[in-house]
Amino acid sequence: MIPFPEISPEIFTIHIFGTALSLRWYALAYLVGLLVGWWIIAALMRRPHLWGGTAPMAPGKAEELLTWVIGGVIVGGRLGFVLFYEPATYLANPGQIIRIDQGGMSFHGGFLGVVIASWIFCRRNGIATLRLADALAVATPVGLGLGRVANFINAELWGRPTDLPWGVVFPGQAAQFCPGVTGLCARHPSQLYEAALEGVLLLLVLLAIVRAGGLRRPGLALGVFVAGYGLSRFVVEFFRQADARFITADNPLGHVIGGPVWGVTMGQLLSLPMVLVGLAFVALALRRPAVGP
Repeated sequence: MIPFPEISPEIFTIHIFGTALSLRWYALAYLVGLLVGWWIIAALMRRPHLWGGTAPMAPGKAEELLTWVIGGVIVGGRLGFVLFYEPATYLANPGQIIRIDQGGMSFHGGFLGVVIASWIFCRRNGIATLRLADALAVATPVGLGLGRVANFINAELWGRPTDLPWGVVFPGQAAQFCPGVTGLCARHPSQLYEAALEGVLLLLVLLAIVRAGGLRRPGLALGVFVAGYGLSRFVVEFFRQADARFITADNPLGHVIGGPVWGVTMGQLLSLPMVLVGLAFVALALRRPAVGP
């Protein structure tokens, strides 16, 4: 087993008029991911040949799009967590919904938030929605990968118990004894598995598609991203510890459908539709003729 590295979730803290203000790795991951995504989208818009002759929008519009995306991520991510994971708790305490410093964020909710925000942005600016969605798909994996690394630093969303040599002994509740294990409990570093699949691998696949002329087929990059993320999340769920609210003595793996041994978790249940929708977008994109000469 590998001891958890001593990395503080807070990069630094400053005190202003008696109030402590901290910059956390998780916040930095969001910030860097959004800025790099903005840079990627602007760079794609400056290369009209990738789109078959005409880019969906002017490069300068990427800044305005960034504002809409930030709003979609925050509102959608928070409401997704509330609705998908703890609806009863927040229904009883609605004032806690806006406390994004407490509780969590949901990727699936954030994804839906970005979809809605981007659609409104396209409608307001007369931009082809599907083509802009392709650009967003290429730009997103960087933020996903950084976010999962931040999850590891925060020692959250850890994996199931394992006896593999790269198992990590996370602090806090994760270090509790595991059934059948003598000593501390080592767990899969599932956050890093997700960073590798959703961040690095998915980005490389999408960049290869762009280089091969994939942006000339509207919806192709979007479909690959949606299906690729859904598949990556579905696979990692086999190694990731289910949310505590779904785990019982009779259901130690936290399955929401199926038996305690064979079944699906909430993460897998939310990811399966993404795989199917993504594959549908890919199939439709390949049936259309490529844009441009």
